[in-house]
Amino acid sequence: MKYRKIIHVDMDAFYASVEQHDNPELKGKPIVVGGEHRGVVAAASYEARKFGVRSAMPSKKAKEKCPQLIFILPRFQRYKEISKQIHEIFHEYTDLVEPLSLDEAYLDVTENKKEIASANDIAREIRQKIFEKTGLTASAGISINKFLAKVASDINKPNGQKTIHPNKIAEFMEALPIEKFYGIGKVTANKMHQHHIFTGKELKEKSLDFLMRHFGKSGYYYYHVVRGEHKGEVKANRLQKSVAVEHTYWEDISDDTEVKSQLKILCEELEQRLEKKEIKGKSLTLKIKYKDFTQFTRSKTQDCYYENGQDFLEIVQQLWDLRPFNKSVRLLGLSMSNLNINEKKQISVQLKFPFDEGFD
Repeated sequence: MKYRKIIHVDMDAFYASVEQHDNPELKGKPIVVGGEHRGVVAAASYEARKFGVRSAMPSKKAKEKCPQLIFILPRFQRYKEISKQIHEIFHEYTDLVEPLSLDEAYLDVTENKKEIASANDIAREIRQKIFEKTGLTASAGISINKFLAKVASDINKPNGQKTIHPNKIAEFMEALPIEKFYGIGKVTANKMHQHHIFTGKELKEKSLDFLMRHFGKSGYYYYHVVRGEHKGEVKANRLQKSVAVEHTYWEDISDDTEVKSQLKILCEELEQRLEKKEIKGKSLTLKIKYKDFTQFTRSKTQDCYYENGQDFLEIVQQLWDLRPFNKSVRLLGLSMSNLNINEKKQISVQLKFPFDEGFD
């Protein structure tokens, strides 16, 4: 069997780490990047995470969890500047780089510019160069496909790396808690627990028919990834079709004021994601899933690009008023499509040089 060598590099608490690096007085302190009043957390330092503070959390809730929390307004231009330096390092090794955001990317190093046999050594070199260039730490995952590399990069965070060797995949995946699977969130994990699925081993024991019956099309994905199978290639300059955010609520929301408060949070989070990816769009879509799992979506497309979260909020409130039901809501989501990147020429890079060496 011939395998590709894929690395997933993920900066550690990127926004917050940049702020701590640029202002040494913040080092060792619980900080978040985001607005303190009626805002949402864009990034949290590891010191803040110890208190349960997470990205996308409302600032008010974050402050309740950690009263001594320090709020820093985001400086996206600074983050972009450092991200450019990091991506220049990636391209020293390969041009098959698929950025996911300013702070993470997939690299296919099956063939690499420095002819280094070990993908593990390449990841170590890249992380060292990033630290020397920026003063920031990164974590990395190395394996035969994007899914496994992504899962691996979380194992030894922060400032570490993990290799899942081809002959260790089955053992690794069977022992992996369901919550650690990329693409399985809290709600899905809870549903799997109800079916006595707690680790990859129990997931692997379920048939494809069972998984598709209980989890829809996602069941096909779960069936294959637990076996270490994922066919997605690393695509340089991939053409993204949309940017989306959504929240599933543990308790259904029925109060209109609370819904509009949650919509404001989603607008701010969507704005931050678009800023992070340097993207704008013309089509804004509201997604509502009710407590009985019926779903409603409505979009608004305009001739010019949406500029900021306040623009989103005005339209989203109009879309909310068009909803057909007044039932309790279990999920709200926003997505931006018709993006400006669609105007750019798509460059497709596909190389096929299979090698099975270099994971050690």
